[in-house]
Amino acid sequence: MEVHRELGSGFLEAAYQEALALEFTARDVPHRREVELPVLYKGQQLDTRYRADFVCFDAVIVELKALSKLTGTERVQVINYLKASSLEVGLLINFGASSLEHERLVFTKRSQSVQSAESADIGRT
Repeated sequence: MEVHRELGSGFLEAAYQEALALEFTARDVPHRREVELPVLYKGQQLDTRYRADFVCFDAVIVELKALSKLTGTERVQVINYLKASSLEVGLLINFGASSLEHERLVFTKRSQSVQSAESADIGRT
């Protein structure tokens, strides 16, 4: 929220990513930036890789967007990152709207299910 308060909307995603990295560091949030995730096809690793904006606490994928509105495409992207990484929790943050948008997404391989903050009635701000 601090990054959105400072920068507002209208910047490219890269500016928000850099600012958020500074915030994570200032707040002692363990994070890795631009994390490459392998893609498997029938058990074989492809040369193609996904690149998650951040992995925080070695447990949460944080994906940033700078769009006027989120669509299902961005949600699917985060779910694919979760599938590729074997992590279960992702946070999708959109700095492009006039009000900061964020959504928590969960993917569990056990049930092959997806749950978003929206479908679970967990509020967005």
